[in-house]
Amino acid sequence: MEDKRLQRAVARILEAIYEQDFLRCSYGYRPQVGALDAVDKLTVKLQFGRYHVVVEADIKGFFDNIQHDWLIRMLEERLEDGAVLRLIRNWLKAGVLETDGQVIHPVTGTPQGGVLSPILANVYLHYALDLWFQKVVKLRCCGEACLIRYADDFVAAFQYPEEADRFYQELGPRLGKFGLEVAPDKTRVIPFSHQHARGRTSFDFLGFEFRWGTDRAGKPHVKRRTARKKLRNSIKRFTAWCRDTCRSRVRDVFRDLNAKLRGYYRYYGVHGNSPSLQQFFNQAMRILFKWLNRRSQRRSYTWTGFTALLRHFRVERPRLVGRPNTRMAALEA
Repeated sequence: MEDKRLQRAVARILEAIYEQDFLRCSYGYRPQVGALDAVDKLTVKLQFGRYHVVVEADIKGFFDNIQHDWLIRMLEERLEDGAVLRLIRNWLKAGVLETDGQVIHPVTGTPQGGVLSPILANVYLHYALDLWFQKVVKLRCCGEACLIRYADDFVAAFQYPEEADRFYQELGPRLGKFGLEVAPDKTRVIPFSHQHARGRTSFDFLGFEFRWGTDRAGKPHVKRRTARKKLRNSIKRFTAWCRDTCRSRVRDVFRDLNAKLRGYYRYYGVHGNSPSLQQFFNQAMRILFKWLNRRSQRRSYTWTGFTALLRHFRVERPRLVGRPNTRMAALEA
C-alpha cells in the first residue's frame, strides 16, 4: 500500500508536467477524457472532414515491450528531479513474483498493475507516435490527416490514399526504433468514404464498428454500432455471470443485473446504436430466463411470469445515454 501511494504521488507529478504537453489526439488514461470522447471525436472527423482512407492500427504487446532506456530518456526531456527518476528506474526494474515462487526482473515493460504504468505509457507514445505524426507525417501531407489514439489503440485518417500507404509503410520502422511492433492482424489500410463503398467497408475502434450509411434524409452519415466481436464477448460474459449468480436470491440477482445493464448502456448507448443495444438486451434476457429456470428441477417461470418479474424489479431497458447532439456539436467546434 505504501508503494502504491508513492506511485500515485509520482503519477500526479508527471500528470501536472505532461498534461500541457500531450496532444489533443491522445485520449487514454488522462483526466476528464476517455474512450467515448475518442469515439465521438473520430466520428466528427470522419463525418465532416475530407477523409477517404483509414489506417486502423494496434501495437502488439505494448505494455510488455516498452524499452526502459528510451523511456528514461524521454522523461529526462521534461523531468530534472534525480530522486524521482531514480524511483521510476527502480519501479521499472522491480521483480515480478511468479506462481512458482521465482522472481523475474524484467528488462522491458512497465510495472504490472502499477499505478504509474498508464502515465508512463502515454509519455512513451507521445514521443514515439504522437509527435512524429504531428511534426513529420502531417507536414508532408498535401491533404487532410488526423490521428486519434487511446492508449496503444489508434486510428489515422487521410484524404489521399498514397499518403495513407506511406504512413502504413513507415509506421512499422518508426515503432521498431522504440522496440515496438504493430499487430499484423489488427493493422490495415481501408477505403472509408461516403463517395464509394458505402456500407461495404468498416473498421473497429474501442468496441465500436464504424461504417458509412445514410441518415433519415438520405444523406451520407457515419454510423456506429457495437463491434460484433465485442457483442459476442459481452454475451459470453453475461452467460458466465448467470451461471455463477442465478442460484442467489432473486432480489440480489436483479440488483446486480440492473447495475450491469446500466454500465453497458453508459458505454455503448451512443447515438445510432439502439439496434445493437436491443439485440444485447434480448439475448441477455433469454439467457437469464434459461438459467433462472435451472434453479430447481422443476421449471420456475413461464415467459409470462418472467416478463412480470422484469417489470417488478424495473429491469433497465435499452436506452441512449447523454445528449449526443450537444456533445457532437461541441466536438465539431
